[in-house]
Amino acid sequence: MQHTHSQDTLVGLFVAASITGLFFLAMQVSNLSSFGSEDTYKVTARFSNSGGLKVKSPVSVAGVRIGRVSAISFDKETFESIVEMSIESKYDTIPEDTSATIYTAGLLGEQYINLQPGGSDERLENGGQIEITQSAIVLEEVIGKYLFNKAEEKK
Repeated sequence: MQHTHSQDTLVGLFVAASITGLFFLAMQVSNLSSFGSEDTYKVTARFSNSGGLKVKSPVSVAGVRIGRVSAISFDKETFESIVEMSIESKYDTIPEDTSATIYTAGLLGEQYINLQPGGSDERLENGGQIEITQSAIVLEEVIGKYLFNKAEEKK
């Protein structure tokens, strides 16, 4: 069987296209891509502990991703973590009394913010702040408290 120059070129193009496709797929799966330049509005929330939350972590309501964490900073006065979220503009009906909780996807998965809508007629707007928050559960603290309680029970 003879190899022609055009066969080698076609195989090379196929391999290059495959690598490019795998790259874009990996970017989508790892939440690092920002190809969609949707209009967004900014909302902040304060947490006593933001745990392992990272910039670009998902923000969701009812399991649907509606935005991403855009910045995390530290308030030197209150010693709280200030988390800024970019919410897609098409989700502009989020009530003002919505609560924000940091959850972990799976036992060792990435952390994300889940918003639980309230019942207010007022809406969160650009620059708004979510007042009701629940910090990340730190697995080490939970295990430590459990072990401490077990040790106390044995006394």
